[in-house]
Amino acid sequence: MTATRSRAAAAGVAALLALVACGGSDDAGGGESDGGLTPVTIGTQPIVDSAPLYLGVDQGFFEEEGIELTIESAAGGAAVVPSVVSGDFQFGRGNVLSTMIAVEAGLPLRCITNANSTAGDPDFGAVVVRGDSPIQSVAELPGNTVSVNTLNNIGDTTIRSVVEEAGGDPQGVEFVEIPFPDAPAALDGGQVDAAWILEPFLTEAVDAGARVLSYNFSEFHPELDISCVFASEQLLQEDPELVEAFTRAMNRSLEYSQENPDEVRRITGTYTEIEPAVLERIVIPTFRTEFSREALELLGAKAVEYGTLEEEPDLDRFLP
Repeated sequence: MTATRSRAAAAGVAALLALVACGGSDDAGGGESDGGLTPVTIGTQPIVDSAPLYLGVDQGFFEEEGIELTIESAAGGAAVVPSVVSGDFQFGRGNVLSTMIAVEAGLPLRCITNANSTAGDPDFGAVVVRGDSPIQSVAELPGNTVSVNTLNNIGDTTIRSVVEEAGGDPQGVEFVEIPFPDAPAALDGGQVDAAWILEPFLTEAVDAGARVLSYNFSEFHPELDISCVFASEQLLQEDPELVEAFTRAMNRSLEYSQENPDEVRRITGTYTEIEPAVLERIVIPTFRTEFSREALELLGAKAVEYGTLEEEPDLDRFLP
């Protein structure tokens, strides 16, 4: 790991631990509501990846397990982690590499269920360039700027890997941090040479003339899991029955979402501001209950190779 990345990682760890130290409740359980249900809160991002949670509530899967689920929106998985560790949220949803980074930082977390996985080709995330860009392959990205929503995370790690696989220098790509909603304009305005964008902004960018260069998730590994639902080790020890009930409901929600893509689109329209015409055409992630250990092992190894992690994660402790 370079000195710059080490300092950035240390600063990130310190910030996470400080947020946790300021956190709230010691009560992992949450008691019961007037209806006899156990109140449970999960933090997630208001994107299509979260659709199974909303469908699980909509279809009554969580209620059937005795859970009254509240879904709290957050900017990203890193913002959810402190609330889960402190006990303010019982569960969180975030990308798997963010969770690996938090665990390596010493935060007591474990993934309990899958949340979403790559859709293949086409995918719900891609590296795009302007329609008139001279860049024709990922091997040509070194020496150019590429936007990602968060530096040293799942975006740049998978992109470096596909660049390396194509014969390019993975360390020669210059990554710039730009939020997904702002990335199409940054690309169009020449602020960056390429942009990594997820739905619905990917469809909007392609509509505006952008050209897909790489579906980096599926090209990294065709079974790559992107995010998981995680809980604190404290909750796992103190209330395993709640965790098991939540897991059953979540798995039913994932299976229902995979079998009912129209329902995924419908429910996503209730908690996002995606235009209906765009929502009809976006690529939906794969929703499945099982994790691909092979893909996650590769992700951990590449994260170490590129300096995002110091050691490969222990998947026996990380996964259910």
